[in-house]
Amino acid sequence: MSLPLPPGLTPSEVSFLCEMESVTIIPRQRLESVELLGGTTPPLHPPQTAVLPLWLALLLRHQSRANIVPPPWLSPSALHQILEYETNISPHAFSPPPPFPATTNPTTNTSTAPISPPFLPSSLSTAPGQYLPYHFLELSHLLLQHASEDIPEADTIRRLLRDLREVRMAKMRDSAGVLAGEGVVSLTGVGGLEVSEYRGFVGGVVEGLRKIGAAREQARKEREEEGGSEDSVDEDRDAEGREEGDRMEL
Repeated sequence: MSLPLPPGLTPSEVSFLCEMESVTIIPRQRLESVELLGGTTPPLHPPQTAVLPLWLALLLRHQSRANIVPPPWLSPSALHQILEYETNISPHAFSPPPPFPATTNPTTNTSTAPISPPFLPSSLSTAPGQYLPYHFLELSHLLLQHASEDIPEADTIRRLLRDLREVRMAKMRDSAGVLAGEGVVSLTGVGGLEVSEYRGFVGGVVEGLRKIGAAREQARKEREEEGGSEDSVDEDRDAEGREEGDRMEL
C-alpha cells in the first residue's frame, strides 16, 4: 500500500530540478556536441566558455574536463550587498528576484517576453550579481560541495550564505503573525527550496489557526444555546407566576 505524497515538491525534488539550471564552464579539452532531451549542447573548444546544464557541468568537473565559472552573485561582495539589503534597507521584505529577460520582436520592434523559458539565465557568468536566483540555495550548495576549488573565498561565501539564510528564515517565521491576522504573505524573491521548506511551516500554522477558529465558533454556539435555554426557563417561570396570581384573584 503506497503512502500519500505530501503536497507540493519536496526539498530533494527541488534540488533535482535545480540541476537543470544553466551555468558557464571553461572546458579543458575539446568535446563534440551531445544530443540531450533539452536540446543539443554546444561543442567545447578550450579556452572558450560554454553554457551547459548544471548536472552536465558537474559531471565534467568531476572528470577534470572543465572548470565551472561561479555566477556573479556567488561572491563575497555580492552576498555582502544582498545581506545589507535584507537586514538594513528592507528588513521586512526579501531581496528582489532577477529581472525577467525580454526579447525584441523584429517585426514590431517592441519588447516582448520570451516564450515559456524553463529557467532564467540568472546563474551564468554574465548574469547580474545583485539578484538571487530562484534556486540560489541548491545551486550554491552543489557548487560549494563539488567545485569549491573553482570558487574564490569559498569559506567566506559559506559563512555569508549561512547568515543570509538565517535572516530570510526569520522573516518567513515572522510572517506567521500576518497569517494569524488573516493577511496575505508576499513570497516575491523567495527561493524554491525556501518555499518547499516554508510550505510545511505555513501548513501547520494555518491548520492551527483553523482549529482555534473552530473551537471559538463551537464555544460561541454553546453560549448561545445556554443563553436560549435560560431565557426559556425565565419565560416558564413568568408564566407560572401569572397563573398563580390569577388563581389567587379568583
